[in-house]
Amino acid sequence: MLTLSAKSETLVNDFNDLSIKNDIYDSHKSLIINEIDDGADCENCPSQCPGFKAHEWRKTCQACKCPRENHEIYHEQLQNVKERLGFKIDSKTSQIDAKKLGYTWTPPGILTSSKIQRYFDLLPQEKVPKIGSTGEKYRDKQLSCQLPRQDLTINYCKHVDAENRASYDDFIAVRNELALDVGFVRDASTSGKCPTCTEVINQGEMCVNAPKLSDELNFHPRCFKCESCDELLVDLTYCVYDGKIYCERHYAENLKPRCHSCDELIFSGEYTKAMSKDWHSGHFCCWNCDESLTGQRYVLRDEHPYCIKCYESVFANTCEECSTLIGIDSKDLSYKDKHWHEACFLCNMCRVSLVDKQFGSKTDKIYCGNCYDSQFASRCDGCGEVFRAGTKKMEYKTRQWHEKCFCCNVCKTPIGTKSFIPREQDIYCAGCYEDKFATRCIKCKKVITTGGVTYKNDPFHRECFVCTHCETPLAGQRFTSRDEKPYCADCFGDLFAKRCTACTKPITGIGGTKFISFEDRHWHNDCFTCGSCKTSLVGRGFITDEEDDIICPDCAKAKLMAS
Repeated sequence: MLTLSAKSETLVNDFNDLSIKNDIYDSHKSLIINEIDDGADCENCPSQCPGFKAHEWRKTCQACKCPRENHEIYHEQLQNVKERLGFKIDSKTSQIDAKKLGYTWTPPGILTSSKIQRYFDLLPQEKVPKIGSTGEKYRDKQLSCQLPRQDLTINYCKHVDAENRASYDDFIAVRNELALDVGFVRDASTSGKCPTCTEVINQGEMCVNAPKLSDELNFHPRCFKCESCDELLVDLTYCVYDGKIYCERHYAENLKPRCHSCDELIFSGEYTKAMSKDWHSGHFCCWNCDESLTGQRYVLRDEHPYCIKCYESVFANTCEECSTLIGIDSKDLSYKDKHWHEACFLCNMCRVSLVDKQFGSKTDKIYCGNCYDSQFASRCDGCGEVFRAGTKKMEYKTRQWHEKCFCCNVCKTPIGTKSFIPREQDIYCAGCYEDKFATRCIKCKKVITTGGVTYKNDPFHRECFVCTHCETPLAGQRFTSRDEKPYCADCFGDLFAKRCTACTKPITGIGGTKFISFEDRHWHNDCFTCGSCKTSLVGRGFITDEEDDIICPDCAKAKLMAS
């Protein structure tokens, strides 16, 4: 890429008819703006940067190369913005000690602490300049950004030549007279619309007025912003241009080019335009070595320009084949973090060019398809053929297939990325596996997918495992069997169980129930008692009487004596 030169236009050619009121501002040449940046911490890379150290002419840190504004620049003392601008203190300047109220600045036009608090309540809280808060750092950063000290006084300009000093002075004089001012806070005397948001400002509502724009127009405090950067105008400082309000930085850039390197306005007639930005002729330089790039070829990397020599030494890759740098005039071919010249991208065996061809890689070397297949290619477990370079391969555990060979062992349908089920050395689609191997219910013959039960090694769906007689589901219930068929306890008792001679209820035996048998009669353990005294006869001797009842020996003896 090549750079071009451009001619700047002067802001004012004839000042004969312009009357400058020197009584409202001090000479910019005597201004001292105490911004402390030396050693300031970097917000981008605090662990790497030891502290800000200014580049000789760039607005960057020599140590980390981050922009100056990304370091924690602060001001040595709490100052009124009019002192920074070189304006004389007048009756509109706030006389309240902001520090006593806990702020680094308070707005002019407000005389009570309650109104000051009311004003700050209308702003985003992270932008309120409370001492020790993020709002204090925000104000410091905006003072440096919106009111760059090199725009305010020649004392901080390193690149305004002697022949352009008069143009610089004229620019400041015209700006201060016609455009630059500090707004003040007041209560709206009438209702009207905010120029920024177009919403209504009611009569008596707190607002901000910009006298050099219009005495009639009022802004919401949150809407008093730069037309260009959309930031709150720091300390209500604004410039008027074309009927709109700007911070001083963007007002100046509407009228003069600003050097992207040193951040100073360009007053010379010739300067460089490159990368859609403006530069002093000597400032469009290599980001690495600071050599001028005006009229030279350069390479853009991370939005910074580099000369060819630095770019190749810092960023160019080394060719794997010839071990020389791959310059910007050569095509860089890469594969797995390795790089080659186009002419060096060759098969490691037959030396044929691999540009725009399929190739294989083995032990950090590259091969054409034929050489790779003959030396290293694995074979498909389906068809037994080799996998040629570039061929899609399907793998499962230690086995591999061509995509077309990776198919169901039954229906031969390609499986691709669908689910499958392996069995021994074969693979099956879900449907075929189910048909061939899935467990089926012994009753309904359908596949059991979930929740099956097994009875005498036969599988059942839970809902199919029912009582043979009443078809009540038996899964999870007590049951017994007869002739290899399951029955619920009730049906089994009704159909097959012995009945107790005493209570006539069935003796099922479920759950380990004990019972007594004598001749062709049966009793529950609890029912086997003496027919006379009802004493349990379990484990005792007993006698049958004339009525064929069972009685204990004592009752039998008593009955015999009575007769």
